[in-house]
Amino acid sequence: IVGLPAPELVVDEWLTNVDGPSLRLADIDTPFIYLYFFQQYCPACHLYGFRTLKDIRSALVSAGLDGSMSFVAIQTVFQQHDVNTVDAARIAMRRHRLYDVPFGHATSQPDRRPQIMVDYGAAGTPWTALIGPDRFVVANSFRLFVRPTVELVEQTLAITQ
Repeated sequence: IVGLPAPELVVDEWLTNVDGPSLRLADIDTPFIYLYFFQQYCPACHLYGFRTLKDIRSALVSAGLDGSMSFVAIQTVFQQHDVNTVDAARIAMRRHRLYDVPFGHATSQPDRRPQIMVDYGAAGTPWTALIGPDRFVVANSFRLFVRPTVELVEQTLAITQ
């Protein structure tokens, strides 16, 4: 999926910070989008995934790039549907104090992955897709690292400006 146009955001329900029934890529006006997939019961999602999201956001602010990236968190439910509920996504938002980040809930039928996971080639959770200024996927992985992500943003913005 890296190098291909970013698929539209297919989410069953948006929980916060969305004007209207859905959030579309065209609605996001920052050059980069950090799209984070998680599940409530996933320990790595809470220990590493949310922490990485917050660390990258802080690093961008420190580098003077705070307006360069929007963050979106989506609970992608492909197992343990009884645990990964809409209310659980709200709990995750409060737990990580990410009130300014749009949170979505995407579910599937048992033994299937939500369409957004299929569209982005997500192999599980935690999963992150980084979408660039031209709305192409520039990174897609279980985990992105802070320094290389910030450097990618800096270098890309230097080239495109």
